[in-house]
Amino acid sequence: MVAFELSEEERMVQQVAHEFAKKEIRPAAPYFDEHEEVPYDLIKKAAAIGLGVSREGGILEGAGSALLPSIVAEELSWGCAGIGLAINSSGLAAAAIAATASAEQRARWLPEIASDGNEAHLGAMCLTEPDAGSDVSNIQTTAIRDGDDYVLNGEKQFITNGGIADLHVVFATEDRSKGWGGLGCYVIPRGTPGLESGTVWKKMGIRASHTANVVLNDCRIPVDHKLGGGGGGTSGGSGGPGALGALMTLERPRPVVGAYALGIGRAAYEYALDYAKERIQFGRPIIKNQGISFMLADMAMAVDSARLMVWRAAWMGGANVPYLSAEGSMAKCFASDMAMKVTVDAVQVLGGQGYMRDHPVEKWVRDAKIFQIFEGTNQIQRMVIGRALEALPKRG
Repeated sequence: MVAFELSEEERMVQQVAHEFAKKEIRPAAPYFDEHEEVPYDLIKKAAAIGLGVSREGGILEGAGSALLPSIVAEELSWGCAGIGLAINSSGLAAAAIAATASAEQRARWLPEIASDGNEAHLGAMCLTEPDAGSDVSNIQTTAIRDGDDYVLNGEKQFITNGGIADLHVVFATEDRSKGWGGLGCYVIPRGTPGLESGTVWKKMGIRASHTANVVLNDCRIPVDHKLGGGGGGTSGGSGGPGALGALMTLERPRPVVGAYALGIGRAAYEYALDYAKERIQFGRPIIKNQGISFMLADMAMAVDSARLMVWRAAWMGGANVPYLSAEGSMAKCFASDMAMKVTVDAVQVLGGQGYMRDHPVEKWVRDAKIFQIFEGTNQIQRMVIGRALEALPKRG
């Protein structure tokens, strides 16, 4: 049986997230977009009600629904994608720790990036480099064993919370000749000598989310700061599946990335719809003009289609159903392409007003673009989808 109705728990969480986005995030969005500051107070407020990486576990802790992370992401992004990402910015670092670390390491390090109503703690997942974006196998950052320590050297680029995080989770290579097999995953607390903040990037969109380079200059950490154990390569010791396994695990949040894009597209569609009903030209609302109503019809279909793809992929991930047709990549790719087109069309519906910063649609265009680029460009997603389809058995 296929059911499209949310459970009582899912509706409750959706309502909590929506009310927070409406009352707390939307009023603050213009300020943080203008000033490019980290919204620490909103991170703490969100943690107090169980959103984000919460010290109390949060409303998603132990939840029985695999849809909830995507539902929350959509609502927060409906408020402001930059602030929503800031609230959940420690999630990738937490996922890497959870996937790679031993039980003792998880108990030690996860609380370091959990926030509550009084304090905001941040994590940073450091993977991308100047010459290793989509090509993760080309990571140049090195981790060299020196007695009871590892010494890390290299530079990470475009890192969320880079340089300001309480804990940096860094992917580095111990042996380049082994390719993927030489990768390891390491935790570096803020203030460790040799951990330095590089360029702080001024971005087109999602400007409430801090993005900077991280420079590792003879950064020395104890051997027990390697996640999964202190041995070489990706054996993982007594912990998780090692660095490569962690990277594979990080593919599971891909539908959540699509959900953020979905929230932006939905916000733009709703705003354009309301405007079209209220804007009078030639004696009637512009929605009565076929040129406008057809645009809105396409926007509505695209938003709903994206949600269905995101929810399907989220359900598959939670049920351990394999992405044989790369459904996770499909959800991320389709939803982000949708968000880009719908936000641009929303500007068109508003006409000259849409181009002005008095209305939020121009911000949503700027916010939407990054979702076609990060967490795997949409060209890479199409490559992944194509290869998955090629591998499918011939249909009888």
